Amino acid sequence: MLSRIKKSYEIKESLITPEDIYNERRNILKLMGILGLSSVAGIDILEANASQNIQINQNNYPYKIDLEFNKTPLTPYQKATTYNNFYEFGMQKDDPYHRAEVLKTSPWDLVIDGEVEKPIKISLEDMIKRFGLKERIYHFRCVEAWSMNIPWLGFELGKLIDFVRPKSNAKFVLFETVVQEDMPAIKNPSIAAYIKFPYKEGLRLDEAKNLLTMLAVGMYGKVLPNQNGAPLRLVVPWKYGFKNIKSIVRMTLVEKMPISTWNKLDSSEYGFYANVNPDVPHPRWSQANERFIGEGFSFDRIPTKLFNGYGEEVAKMYAGMDLKRNY
Repeated sequence: MLSRIKKSYEIKESLITPEDIYNERRNILKLMGILGLSSVAGIDILEANASQNIQINQNNYPYKIDLEFNKTPLTPYQKATTYNNFYEFGMQKDDPYHRAEVLKTSPWDLVIDGEVEKPIKISLEDMIKRFGLKERIYHFRCVEAWSMNIPWLGFELGKLIDFVRPKSNAKFVLFETVVQEDMPAIKNPSIAAYIKFPYKEGLRLDEAKNLLTMLAVGMYGKVLPNQNGAPLRLVVPWKYGFKNIKSIVRMTLVEKMPISTWNKLDSSEYGFYANVNPDVPHPRWSQANERFIGEGFSFDRIPTKLFNGYGEEVAKMYAGMDLKRNY
């Protein structure tokens, strides 16, 4: 009898959402018009919508579910959209939920420049039509030792990077977030402890092109809420949450390792790599376990996994590196 070897990112069977609940979620999505025939039949979304004008202001996107990433207990939508960090709107967990309505998300363009053969300015609409959308449920681990399971909608960042044709000397990608005058921390810098914006983050080029790395435009079958980084955010599931920069307006391919916002603020606490590692404590707390935010009001803690459980897909990129020194 053949047995299937599970991927490293899959949740053990005892924690998988019951099939009837998962199917009910799909039925709700179908009724909302999110899952069309192309998703059910497995037809590529990009081809199915090539001749359509996708309206970014609508509530939902057409997409297909990536079946390798769809079995896991979800964090409730209400919790995932009201408990998060987005310091441009304040430093309390519910500040983004209460204040992010001022974020202007349409029209939205992304500039890609630096060490590329084809620098471009591309609209969100064009990215979606060109690369299509998939849903992937990833485990999200914050450096503050709490975690969630979130179904992201997006596309692989590597496809966009290949499109602009990196030069041979491009080694890193620098990401930059939007700055708008109505953001509370732009109007009053004390709201975010005088952090300097725009917020910046970086990845090594091979990390950015890893098949797990996504640019997300939605979550839970809907357009990204403002407080979660609308309309375009980075999702790198094996790294701590602060690496997942929100509301991106620029990507610059560079030769030397860029200095990211938190790394500049305190390099002893927030390293450039920020790979999830239970064996490397934060200077002020252990990273050996985390508080998973799921259904109900449980404060149970679960063990943290190296690379957030995605080691099978990403560990080879760090072969030979000292993961404590290169934290």
